[in-house]
Amino acid sequence: MTHPSHPEPAEPRDLVGIGIGPFNLSLAALAHPLAELDAAFYEQRAGFDWHPGLLIDGATLQVPFLADLVTLADPASAWSFLNYLKTCDRLFPFYFAERFHIQRAEYDAYCRWVAGNLPGLHFGHQVDGVRWNADADLFEVDFTRLGADGEAEALGRTYTRNIVLGVGTEPYVPEPLAPLVEAPGVPVIHAADYLRHRETFLAAEHITVVGAGQSGAEVFLDLLRHRPVGHEKIHWLARTEAFAPMEYSKLGLEHFTPDYTRYFHALAEPVRDRLVSSQWQLHKGIDAGTIAAIHDELYRRTLHGGWPDAVLTPGVRVRTAGRIATTKIELHLQHTQQDTRSRLTTDAVVLATGYRERPLGRILAGLDPYLRRDDGGRPRIDDQFRMVLAPCVTGSVHVQNAELHTHGVGAPDLGLAAWRSATILNSLTGKEPYPLPRRTAFTTFGLQQPDRIPSARRPEVLTPLVDGR
Repeated sequence: MTHPSHPEPAEPRDLVGIGIGPFNLSLAALAHPLAELDAAFYEQRAGFDWHPGLLIDGATLQVPFLADLVTLADPASAWSFLNYLKTCDRLFPFYFAERFHIQRAEYDAYCRWVAGNLPGLHFGHQVDGVRWNADADLFEVDFTRLGADGEAEALGRTYTRNIVLGVGTEPYVPEPLAPLVEAPGVPVIHAADYLRHRETFLAAEHITVVGAGQSGAEVFLDLLRHRPVGHEKIHWLARTEAFAPMEYSKLGLEHFTPDYTRYFHALAEPVRDRLVSSQWQLHKGIDAGTIAAIHDELYRRTLHGGWPDAVLTPGVRVRTAGRIATTKIELHLQHTQQDTRSRLTTDAVVLATGYRERPLGRILAGLDPYLRRDDGGRPRIDDQFRMVLAPCVTGSVHVQNAELHTHGVGAPDLGLAAWRSATILNSLTGKEPYPLPRRTAFTTFGLQQPDRIPSARRPEVLTPLVDGR
């Protein structure tokens, strides 16, 4: 292999970002005007790619357009969604459309516009590992440059004072169904790949959708709309006890504010763990508009008598699954409340079973001796989104959307992207290029609520968190 075609700087970088999804793209956009910060971002994919399998026609974001990459930290940024519309000569049509929630496809197009114009982004670069060089007081980042076919073309290394991890999440497939997903030619897919296989699934005799989050609801609705009336032949199964709406009341949404994030971070670890598991409806429920659209579509199919051939059953888990004959799939089901079991034969299965944080072990193996972990073996992360490292490491490793266990339900929320990016940049610069709001919620979440935002401070003065130890 040869050295990469683009030369690495003679001086170490101030920041290297690993992964270019919406969160690191937000950080890159807000870092762009900071001339004192030399930043570069690496992504193994050939270009920006945001959930392409779920860009279903008409599907909207569950946050307002103001939750773009930059606006909630810097409304005057050149990388805002409104400036994107202006650049595309679409500002007046958007104004008259009166849409507070934009379509996912439009958000994806906006992010692609930013990624295509923002300097410092290196697509087609797979980061292989990170090490701490104690002699140089720097991180070493090894990467492989990939060709258009995804094959390795060159090896490279860059040096940096700080790192930010934004590698995102990956589709989660329940263990009983993993063998079917991995088997070639079997029509069992994760919803992340839905659009690529949509025509095949529409042609199937019988379809089953597993999972009652937003993506499950959107896939079910899209399939239902394109099945013949009276011959829908579609099942929708969910482990949750109901096809539940997402919490979207005004005060409920204050769980996605910096105020709540700071409150959550200050709680004891066992309390945080209990809250994360109990707050699923804050971020894993179904948008009320999608629920209404599903009901409207089902109701429309009763207007001439009869009921649609659609079965919607919550409170069910898939115990095991397998193939029967050559084309059929058999799901072994258990109803948790009735404690009853049954079998369902179907021709195709879409798994809307969510996502999990992408494992960081491969990338961070070289830093493992320096990482400080909590009682569950997870990295400890401070109030400025930095992994807590051994005091001898003077650089910092920030994380984006890998801190659900320490920062709560707002970690994967697009609405907090710009605020978190601004927090990280304030920390890295030791200044406040992005002044942060002191208060963001009417709710006071505790009797001892923090009354100020964390001050920007250099990574060199990082002190371990105090979690009762």
